[in-house]
Amino acid sequence: MSERPLLSVILCTHNPRAEFLNRTLDSLRAQTLPLPSWELVIIDNRSSSPLADRVDLAWHPHARIVREEELGLTPARLRGIASSRAELIVFVDDDNVLQADYLEVAAGLAAEHPFLGAWGGHCRGEYEVPPPAWAQPYLCYLAVREVSRFTWSNEYRLDNIPFGAGLCIRRTVAEAYAHDARHNQVRRALGRQGTALTSGEDSDMAFMAVPLGLGLGLSPRLALRHLIPAGRLEIAYFERLLEGIAFSTIIVLNLHGVGPHVRRQSRLERWFDAYRLARQPAPVRRLEAARARGAAKAHALLQGNRTQKGR
Repeated sequence: MSERPLLSVILCTHNPRAEFLNRTLDSLRAQTLPLPSWELVIIDNRSSSPLADRVDLAWHPHARIVREEELGLTPARLRGIASSRAELIVFVDDDNVLQADYLEVAAGLAAEHPFLGAWGGHCRGEYEVPPPAWAQPYLCYLAVREVSRFTWSNEYRLDNIPFGAGLCIRRTVAEAYAHDARHNQVRRALGRQGTALTSGEDSDMAFMAVPLGLGLGLSPRLALRHLIPAGRLEIAYFERLLEGIAFSTIIVLNLHGVGPHVRRQSRLERWFDAYRLARQPAPVRRLEAARARGAAKAHALLQGNRTQKGR
């Protein structure tokens, strides 16, 4: 491709489930945006069996597989940013099935809303088995979200930040993030690493739009399905997930100079909270305990860093 592509799709994967990856690639192949106008960069993040030996990309004129040996979603994303060429980047996970017009809509939103630095949309769950009743309030942590109207802000707001699944981001924002992440070990520690469920690198990257004078948005015109296997609906997985998210959320906000606004509770309020939690089903109690562990670990890490700097 001699001319710069309209957009770059970056797909980071580590030991993907074959049928899920195939459905992701099928959805990319079916995009209404003409294939010659966009590129596909697959980052094989140290998969046990190299993807180059088993994934056929002959259907796409501008597709390639790049191997990244440093394990972790953050180094994989950094390699993808460095290996791509377009001014607009769309991150796609190996379990995402994009609506047929996803890339066309993403490019349209970039042109229509030049004030946006990063944006996303609907992310509907497609479950291998029905979610248990106790999991319903926690499904949002599986990157499942309905978007009913266009919203945006240029503030550090978690309720308006796009998920990493289907994240659309301008190169200026992605490169600002990449520049800082290469030299910041805290940033590099965010993101999934093998089976570890730390996260937050996508929020960290999107938030880089704010100091650049750009906003974050959600549009109902963008839609994808997130394929969720049975193992991700088990209580043990949710415990690890909530602990990782609680940890990374506090770290990400701290990296951007903001923090969760936590009002100090009275002893009576703490007692009532403990009482209400004790009356919840056992899975909910386990999940809230996991959330508390993650938050405690983050606060301990930040306190340790402050202590070291004060010496």
